[in-house]
Amino acid sequence: MRSKPLRRTLLPLLAVLALAACHDKNDTAAAGGDTPEAAVRQSVALIKAGDFAGFWKHALPPADYATLRSDWGRARPDQKPVTAEDRARFDQTVQKLTAPDAENRLYAELQPKLAEAEQKYKDQLPMMIGVGQQFAKSAIAQNQNLTAQQKDQAGAVLDVLGPWAQQVAWFDPAKARQAVGVAVATARKLDLKSPDAMRTMDFDTAMAKYAIGFDGARQLLATYGLSVDDTLDSVKVTPIETTDDHARVRIDYTLLGKPLSTESALVREDGRWYGEDLLEKTREAHRQLQAPAAAGSAPVQARAPAATAGGAQG
Repeated sequence: MRSKPLRRTLLPLLAVLALAACHDKNDTAAAGGDTPEAAVRQSVALIKAGDFAGFWKHALPPADYATLRSDWGRARPDQKPVTAEDRARFDQTVQKLTAPDAENRLYAELQPKLAEAEQKYKDQLPMMIGVGQQFAKSAIAQNQNLTAQQKDQAGAVLDVLGPWAQQVAWFDPAKARQAVGVAVATARKLDLKSPDAMRTMDFDTAMAKYAIGFDGARQLLATYGLSVDDTLDSVKVTPIETTDDHARVRIDYTLLGKPLSTESALVREDGRWYGEDLLEKTREAHRQLQAPAAAGSAPVQARAPAATAGGAQG
């Protein structure tokens, strides 16, 4: 199953784990939480650790986790085939990022472009970011796949990220060199061979790659002053109500020093608590895979929804 169903969750956050370490953590992750609050806290801790295999084993009941793993390579009806142009672009990008002395070569290419962009856009950039922020808010408001609460939360996040982006020193040469170094190091660790190989990864290999990508993204954001770790460390979970096998919790956190909050609904199955929204989206993704399989569709690599901190438990 692809990441599409859960891109709708908040705070997209894709440290570095060896595959063996990923297996070790996956073996010890407990399914669900003893309480709704414990379920959310453990999900956040696994995301911070970059343990995405462990996250899924914790976030889903055992039967659903087994289904997720078996669905990983199944056909998805809207998957487009990889074209020759896709392969050429992929090869060119990977070669640039992983070539000997790539850091210096790429920075040498970037430096004059950075100076030119600063001269052209430095004064206009805050306004351009502000316009982009409004377009993003409009897109969120019109998104029929988001609940009203999710729209409000996404808007609140944009209200914090917008002013930050307007003040970031995007044209600073030292930061740019550091960012290039992170991108090159991440590409080398990912060791991606082809777009076709990306589609045929098994679940555990893919989770290890996600961990590497997440760590790289975390380093890039930190270069420009946004600490993912600070945000995850700030999470506080407070129970709101519990009725039979349903519960709601409040999740408070800080983003760039600004307090934000959201609510999460959880369900209890076999005595353990799971994020309701995440569980339902995972099951819906599985149901959608059944129809094309029954119709005899051609096999195309499928992928699971990717975990995010804000939507970790629904």
